[in-house]
Amino acid sequence: MLIAKKLKDENIAEYLLYMWQVEDLIRASNFDIEKIDDRIISKFDEPENIKKEIRDWYENLIDMMRREDIAENGHLIINKNVISELTDLHQRLLKSPEEKEYNEVYYKTLPVIVELRAKSQSANVPELETAFSALYGYLLMKLRQKEISGETQAAILQISSFLKFLAQRYKKEKTGEPDI
Repeated sequence: MLIAKKLKDENIAEYLLYMWQVEDLIRASNFDIEKIDDRIISKFDEPENIKKEIRDWYENLIDMMRREDIAENGHLIINKNVISELTDLHQRLLKSPEEKEYNEVYYKTLPVIVELRAKSQSANVPELETAFSALYGYLLMKLRQKEISGETQAAILQISSFLKFLAQRYKKEKTGEPDI
């Protein structure tokens, strides 16, 4: 909860990846709040009232995942809404004549996204979700200390640059900087 709040304000891309990790953590804990409490919440150096808030946050996420029937896989609606918001912003940026740099970064990344979509069984997944899925998969591979090819690293670097650019534009919009 504390990390999620901070990331949501600072970097929406990192927030989304963090929330996907939380979803997987809940699944790995078999939706057992006691396991989550023992493995995560108890490790926070926070007062008991904050730990209670964190526990409530996890319990709410567990409940939402059950209600939304994503126990095995998939993402919470709140996380899908972030993708939708980012997609809306992405479309507006592409149409904006002032956003030449954004367009350049996007069109440099597009072949990577197209290739990833062709390799996956999810051809109907939105481009941004494909980009985030690739980045999340890369992070999981790093955590598992899997070997990562130079080609994959180059693709991830390009996707990261694109998503970083988009996240910066998102933050500008949310903080009231000049309209896009």
